[in-house]
Amino acid sequence: MILAVWGAVAGCVALVWFAWDLPRPEDALAHTRRPSVTMTTAEGALLATSGDLYGDTVRLRDLPAHLPAAFIAIEDRRFREHGGLDIIGMARALLANLAAGRVVQGGSTITQQLAKNLFLTPERSLRRKVQEALLALWLEARFSKDELLTIYLNRVYLGAGTFGVDAAARLYFGVPAARLTIAQSAVLAGLPRAPSRLNPRVNPSAAVARAVEVLEAMADTGAITPAQAMREAERIRFPPAPSRDAGWFADWVREGIAERAPPTADLLLRTTLDARLQAAVEARLEALLAGPGRAAGVTQGAVVALDAASGAVRAMAGGRDYRASPFNRATQARRQPGSAFKPFVFLAAIEAGASPEESVADTPLTLAGWSPGNGTWRARGTITIEEALAHSVNTAAVRVMQRAGGPRQVAAAAQRLGMPGPFPREASIALGTTEVTLLDLVAAYAAFANGGRRVAPHGIAEARAEGRPLAWLPPAPAQVIAPEAAAAMRRMLAAAVAQGTGRAAALPGVAVAGKTGTTQDNRDAWFIGMAHGIVLGVWLGNDDASPMEGVAGGGLPARLFREILEAARGTPR
Repeated sequence: MILAVWGAVAGCVALVWFAWDLPRPEDALAHTRRPSVTMTTAEGALLATSGDLYGDTVRLRDLPAHLPAAFIAIEDRRFREHGGLDIIGMARALLANLAAGRVVQGGSTITQQLAKNLFLTPERSLRRKVQEALLALWLEARFSKDELLTIYLNRVYLGAGTFGVDAAARLYFGVPAARLTIAQSAVLAGLPRAPSRLNPRVNPSAAVARAVEVLEAMADTGAITPAQAMREAERIRFPPAPSRDAGWFADWVREGIAERAPPTADLLLRTTLDARLQAAVEARLEALLAGPGRAAGVTQGAVVALDAASGAVRAMAGGRDYRASPFNRATQARRQPGSAFKPFVFLAAIEAGASPEESVADTPLTLAGWSPGNGTWRARGTITIEEALAHSVNTAAVRVMQRAGGPRQVAAAAQRLGMPGPFPREASIALGTTEVTLLDLVAAYAAFANGGRRVAPHGIAEARAEGRPLAWLPPAPAQVIAPEAAAAMRRMLAAAVAQGTGRAAALPGVAVAGKTGTTQDNRDAWFIGMAHGIVLGVWLGNDDASPMEGVAGGGLPARLFREILEAARGTPR
């Protein structure tokens, strides 16, 4: 009797020690996590995710029967019979682990896994294991088996930041949990053992092998027949993951989220990205850099495609490989644009009363000891203002700037179109010695294509927080130059492609307008062009600003512009 008393006291003390810091079981359905951000393309395909991702809350009766059956078959076959702890399963796991000399099998029930996921840390210790058992017993007493299974299917971690079968189904297969096939359900049911290692995005072969084990377990429990298991194993397929190179676009979109979104709400953002155009940009940029670009000493490039009417960014590549370098050369790198800046010079002149047909001298010029060169251009004496822009004649551009009223007027015109500056106060501004980003330059050109309206580049078309729509509209386009001035600029930029430095960008049957740009020693090469209501800008160069071998804006950048348009519309090359 004394031993029994002291044994009871010791048991109580041990129970108190194990349970003294247990969390409140009443908080079973509460959870703390990072708000998730899910981005889709303009067409609705998954683009990027971040945070802790939860899908819709699913109910057992709305799911296909094979989905919970898959989890029960592989995780806890006696789920319907035990009271939270499976003594038989624990004994079997103990024997298997002793025989192998290491942990090869677990004995935790679904209820124990749920207790750990809801209340406890991943720490492995005797104390945590006892607490897990106590909480499992409380859960079994508090909830029915169907309720426990429902909570589990909505909370189980399934890799890649996803919690619950609906979020995982949408991430890995692009469908809600209610539409999962038997094979897809088997893949998800196989993930709780090692969510990171078995992630289909990371290790598809391991995910398939584990799914086959699940199908065999389902056949053993009678959930499906052995023949079904074999057929479903052959049907396991994973849709291609979203391009990682679109990460530059996703990063750029995320930059402005924190200031506008509710701090604790899950966000669903439908972006402006055109998946087909993005794929064309990535493929053609890589092909050019791996081929002719490599031969010419070009190691990096950036591309931005923007809707001229609205400012919606349709495609963005901030470099050659996002995984190797997430630095965004389209939005963060400031480089001299060279002659790609000249349209703002000519716009200022047009607004001052000049016209494309007027003549301007193209002969040598010296201003305060500075003499701009004309490269291979042979002076004719006088040329039209349109020809001066089309052929990118430097001395003529400086004279056009003087007609416009000087550097200050040119800077004012550029600022009205959205260029942030700062701008040089000397005549060299006419040759593009200011520093710009590719995105700013492309957005400024949009006014030439849309009738004179300044647009704000943006990447979000629609935003929802916890299913509720958010007001996320960009600033409305503002008329900043006269439609007549925009039309004159569009005409001159079309001449640059038809008969000037941008001829390599010409596409039969398509009205293309644009401007080339090349900086000193071929350190930067640009082409900014317009077609089909899209402004598409290209920059090629090296991160260390080392010279390229003869690469000018009218060469590889103009060629890349044309190839992207061809690929995007499916034109045979």
